[in-house]
Amino acid sequence: MKLARYDNNGIPELGVVRGGVVLSLAGIVDRYPTMLSIVAAGDDALHDIEAYLASSVSPASRTLSATRFLAPIERPGKYLAIGLNYGKHRDEASRFGVGAPEYQFWFNKQTSCISGPFDEIDPGVSTRLDYEVELGVIIGRTAKRVTEEQAHRHVFGYVVANDVTARDWQIHSPTFTISKSFDTYGPIGPWIVTADEIPDPHALGLRCFVNGELRQESDTGNLIYNIWQQIAYLSEAFTLDPGDLLATGTPEGIGGAMIPPVFLQPGDVVRCEVDGVGVIENRIARSS
Repeated sequence: MKLARYDNNGIPELGVVRGGVVLSLAGIVDRYPTMLSIVAAGDDALHDIEAYLASSVSPASRTLSATRFLAPIERPGKYLAIGLNYGKHRDEASRFGVGAPEYQFWFNKQTSCISGPFDEIDPGVSTRLDYEVELGVIIGRTAKRVTEEQAHRHVFGYVVANDVTARDWQIHSPTFTISKSFDTYGPIGPWIVTADEIPDPHALGLRCFVNGELRQESDTGNLIYNIWQQIAYLSEAFTLDPGDLLATGTPEGIGGAMIPPVFLQPGDVVRCEVDGVGVIENRIARSS
């Protein structure tokens, strides 16, 4: 199932993307008012949605082209991202003196950075704006000290993510939090693809284009730490809650590693793709 949030005359509405249209879930808003409520209810919610769509009730629909999609999940409790999780990305980082971490290297993205799949990215004060295409994971079941073998049971679904980064601000703090968390630096979407539609999340191609030029291309099979290992590692430290968002790492090809570096400029268009999940595309706005 592809679950989306979209704008309906200024009001966020939930829907299912199916057959080239978005089917409104407004008819069950009393039971599931938010995407977080669907995620928390898990399989029960998905069964209810299927029953609703199969009932005699005819849900309102709209075409994809007539839909303004919002970030597919409201602000989650946590947005965590892992760094240097593709071998070739580690290689390009090493050219600039960034050593390979001994363990999984995680940082926070403040959840206030989350924005829609086709919204503009505001660079703010950064003059070294960069892109990072990633597969995003939505946690579905509470995870605390789960094993690698159990981890798949705790995934609700997947999104495309762009871990937008202010490279000039990245050197300000070793935690990376500020540089990764400017407002609009977290476009995700275009919808949540539920886990049952992705038999193997470690066999997905992902790509990033800037103004039509291919900059990044890899496969999630190249992750150094796979998704199950990531969930197991994090859940040893703290509880992962339904709706929490994990960005699983970006491959080589970032603008900051080009020789010379090539950073995003106002008017540039960044397109991020993950096979089986979808596409997000964001234009860089004029600095505010």
